[in-house]
Amino acid sequence: MTPFADLHCHTTHSDGTATPEEILDLAKKKGFKGVSITDHDTATAYPGLFEKAEEMGLELITGVEFSCQHKGVSVHVLGYHFDINANPINGLFTRHKARREERNAQIFEKLKNRNIDVTFDDIRHYGGVLGRPHIALALMEKGYVASVREAFNKYLAEGKSCYAPGHPVSVEETIDVIQTSGGKAVIAHPHLLNSPKTLQDLLQMPFDGMETKYANFSEEKNKRWEDLAQRKGWLETAGSDYHGTIKPTLHYGASYVDEAKFRKLQS
Repeated sequence: MTPFADLHCHTTHSDGTATPEEILDLAKKKGFKGVSITDHDTATAYPGLFEKAEEMGLELITGVEFSCQHKGVSVHVLGYHFDINANPINGLFTRHKARREERNAQIFEKLKNRNIDVTFDDIRHYGGVLGRPHIALALMEKGYVASVREAFNKYLAEGKSCYAPGHPVSVEETIDVIQTSGGKAVIAHPHLLNSPKTLQDLLQMPFDGMETKYANFSEEKNKRWEDLAQRKGWLETAGSDYHGTIKPTLHYGASYVDEAKFRKLQS
């Protein structure tokens, strides 16, 4: 397969450390022809980026990774090739911004109750969509933990003392918003789903596709998802989930699609 595009990465507009322009540079260096940025719950990386991509000979399609819940289980849904000006998806972006702000406030309150002095002022400078990874960085910078992983394991992961669920958006609504906005809805990294019941429920929903190749997973493990997507007649996507230095084991371009799969997202 000739590599064409890494369809899953994050920038400084959410919890990545690379700017959108740096992602374009990485894509060019990798020899890719296509690009999509999938920041968490926002598409603010895109204004002005299409022109820059065109100047570099890169084909850019819109992307996003939405945070959802299904019966209490965290599920991520990727959206591609949506109209960035569509009212439904912009309404969902606004809701997610408010959800994250409320959730962050709950986390800060829980940290305060444990005599941990980390507040919004400690993450404000990151900009973009602020969330748990930024709080983890603040905990590390203030010496409470040695790494982002430790911050999650001790305080921020689901089930830990400072975790806050916020008010989740359903998978079904997210699919509908993406599709109503002209896009394709894709199950993100099913490799990471630990609930067989959740997977069975997702397979009954009207998704357009599934992320069948993800990050550094082996071809053997990816094949399970490729076979499943093909049986469903779904589109197949792939991506590294690159976050830059915040997740140093995820390398841009580790997983990718060929041109044919890229084109199907545009159809």
